[in-house]
Amino acid sequence: MIYSWAGASHVGRSRTNNEDAFAPHADGTGSGPLVVAVADGMGGHIAGEVASRVAIEAAMAEAGSATERVLAGNSRVVEAVVADPSLAGMGTTLTLASFGADGAVDLAHIGDSRAYLWRDGKLTQLTKDHTLVAELVAEGRLDPAEVRAHPQRNLITRVIGMGKAIDVDHVGLETLDGDRYLLCSDGLTSMLDDDEIAAKMTGEPVEAVWALVEAANNAGGEDNITVIVVDVAA
Repeated sequence: MIYSWAGASHVGRSRTNNEDAFAPHADGTGSGPLVVAVADGMGGHIAGEVASRVAIEAAMAEAGSATERVLAGNSRVVEAVVADPSLAGMGTTLTLASFGADGAVDLAHIGDSRAYLWRDGKLTQLTKDHTLVAELVAEGRLDPAEVRAHPQRNLITRVIGMGKAIDVDHVGLETLDGDRYLLCSDGLTSMLDDDEIAAKMTGEPVEAVWALVEAANNAGGEDNITVIVVDVAA
């Protein structure tokens, strides 16, 4: 398989600090393996920025599976807090996809940053949000249409940094010629619904990335916005 990818991060229109991180920073094309990741930090002051950066760096340096990479990111964040107690309480989401030369995709995820698959004109969310409102929707206690206005819509139930033992979601799939993958922080998905995202999934990866960032900013840009797009060709 041949992969073409692009990524970008923007502070948004309401924040003064970007607590998102992503990798790789350089756009490119290659036959794989390829690893891409998005993290959205939290914790106040600079702690969120530290958590996302540390988790991304550790995950990208790990040589194992997608899940092992996410666990490595968690271990490094926990170690950072032990080394510097002023960072206590920091955490981060982490969504990571590993694309093999054979077309196998290994996806690991914790938090509410998302991964999507765009195939044959249809956008499918591959990850589940680890949030209170997502759990309420799954239990039938909240209408999906009410999520954006819910006062606790930003409450995350699972993140990196919660402790040494974390529960990481895993998805494995085989990619097809013409597939497009999207990884993003909730600065995109809190501003745009899936139909609005799908409408911007056109053009080359770098064009799609910046079209999505611009659309999220035009919709309010209330959070940092990070987007990675990966195209697949046989």
